[in-house]
Amino acid sequence: MAQARLAVDIGGTFTDLALERDGQRHTAKVLTTPAAPEQGVLTGIRAILEAAGIGPGDVAILIHGTTLATNALIERKGAPTALITTEGFRDVLALGNESRYDQYDLNIRLPEPLVPRHLRLTVPERMDNEGRVLLPLDEAAVHALLPRLAGVASVAVGFIHGFVNPAHEIRVRDILAAARPDLPVSLSSEVSPEMREWERFSTTAANAYVQPLMASYLTRLERALRAMGLTAPVFMMLSGGGLTTIETACRFPIRLVESGPAGGAIFSAHVARECGLERVLSFDMGGTTAKVCLIDEFRPQTARSFEVARVGRFRKGSGLPLRIPVIDMVEIGAGGGSIAHVDALGRIAVGPESAGADPGPACYGRGGTAPAVTDANLLLGRYDPARFAGGSVRLHPEAAAAAMAKDVATPLNLPVPMAALGVVEMVDENMANAARVHAIESGKGYEGRTLIAFGGGGPVHGYRVAEKVGIARVLVPSGAGVGSAIGFLRAPVGYEVVRSLYQRFSSFDRAAVNALLADMAREAQAVVAQGSFGAPTTTRRVGFMRYVGQGHEIPVSLPDGVLGEAEVAAIRAEYDRAYAGFYDRPVPGSDVEIMGYAVLVATSMQDAPPPVPSVAGAASVRSQAVRDTAGGEVADWAVHERAGLAPGARVAGPAIIAEAETSTLVGPGWTAEINALGYIDMRREAA
Repeated sequence: MAQARLAVDIGGTFTDLALERDGQRHTAKVLTTPAAPEQGVLTGIRAILEAAGIGPGDVAILIHGTTLATNALIERKGAPTALITTEGFRDVLALGNESRYDQYDLNIRLPEPLVPRHLRLTVPERMDNEGRVLLPLDEAAVHALLPRLAGVASVAVGFIHGFVNPAHEIRVRDILAAARPDLPVSLSSEVSPEMREWERFSTTAANAYVQPLMASYLTRLERALRAMGLTAPVFMMLSGGGLTTIETACRFPIRLVESGPAGGAIFSAHVARECGLERVLSFDMGGTTAKVCLIDEFRPQTARSFEVARVGRFRKGSGLPLRIPVIDMVEIGAGGGSIAHVDALGRIAVGPESAGADPGPACYGRGGTAPAVTDANLLLGRYDPARFAGGSVRLHPEAAAAAMAKDVATPLNLPVPMAALGVVEMVDENMANAARVHAIESGKGYEGRTLIAFGGGGPVHGYRVAEKVGIARVLVPSGAGVGSAIGFLRAPVGYEVVRSLYQRFSSFDRAAVNALLADMAREAQAVVAQGSFGAPTTTRRVGFMRYVGQGHEIPVSLPDGVLGEAEVAAIRAEYDRAYAGFYDRPVPGSDVEIMGYAVLVATSMQDAPPPVPSVAGAASVRSQAVRDTAGGEVADWAVHERAGLAPGARVAGPAIIAEAETSTLVGPGWTAEINALGYIDMRREAA
């Protein structure tokens, strides 16, 4: 009998689990335990193993993703961290690139660096842009810094041009290791070996900032898993969509920042491939945040950088820059736990603050007094108080009404139901607006796309968000409530290496580029080999290019093998085609410069178990009075149990299709059909 594959995704409100064995899938959802996240994980594992009828020894692999690193950055709850940098560059973290996300705001608020100024330390040393030593490292100055590191729990080291020649950074680490062997040290030449010192230093500082926290958590988790008898290898989900070992995750925890959302994007990509949908919008709404991601030709859009902890909502440039491989998506504070209030201008505002799991929304009855999106949905009749989260959480409508009245309805002189409607409509508009911005920034549109909705709140809000962005089809896969965890089970073991090497096509050095790409492939393969167990791998190579004089690059795929004259000419032509895709036409006669390269080595994506045959279709078992957010009318909506709907069953809206981890709302004017895979396929009638 085949052993089980288990996935665990820690979210801000719920911890989701998915287990596959012998072609069967089991899922579970438990409340997250913020004070000790491993406790929620262990509770969930015990529950799902009991449901599957197996023991810890039957688990062959555990795949894990967590928001712990993200939350530490947002909430500023990382370790006291110092930065050691080149003399004269102490304030790079504070100066940034001197851009302003709102050039007309005289009182603009910028994110504070993770490392305070008194812990940004400098030593004499200097490399030039080709890695030649201009000024040797002053080792005595490094030793002199040791007393100032007495209260520090982690150190980041970032030198100018250290990404070209890391010798000075490595020597600093050796000196610190000899004096304080227990002190974690992050080198910019390993964490983010690319040009642009602000992004490189910021990423390295962030890695150092979360490293003690993540290493402590992962060590506690692994010890607890072994104590319960689960001896299977544990892999971590990376922000770029691959899996890696705990050892690598402890060295580079910054690569885990978007691990949960990355699993969701992989889940959507897999569903898109199953259903032959080449253009989709992935919509993942959980308890704390909502994430949207464009997926074309079954592959999520990727990026080399993103921002975390933005101080300006929807304001690009208002967060801390992180330069790591990542699945490109927009993430906003719009989840079931997002708190609603009335702002200074008398408008309903939702998030980014969240009630989380403790105390949670007011309706959880765990001490929360602020109204959240879940409270608003309950007051609109979208949830059955006795059946929420499969009955594991009983909701309290009276507590939700009291909170909504206190913070929204009374200040606006509105009835409580209309205040709840305003909250839900506002959060839907926030998510739709984020999706519009994402499409515009990507140079793409939504016409002809299918929205794949998942997460605890995605199927609840999916049809309305689709209406707002002009999408006429919504797909809700099986297991949608724990979609990111299922995505972990589909993810390949993979690792991406990024390096900078400046070249122009007019003076392209093929030998240098081929040597660099080969070295990058060896480094990635060494990491992947730790967890691939001999499985075959594929290698994907990308160059980041721009016309000379431009400020930003676009990615261009590189052919396999050694690059010769013909391959270089083909890459140059491919750049013009890619540029025209973004900006309508190329720029004739302009030289192109290559700023850096990425090499991804990965195993194949894991197959899903075949769909489980459903029982014969069943009629709706009950009805609920629901207030529709589009028109405000109250009507009885039929409620169907998803488990009773066989392939081919049709449900006309308005209706609710309920299951343990979520509910799918089939809005007025929509019709749902269960497809051959058991997925809910909703279509909107033509206007």
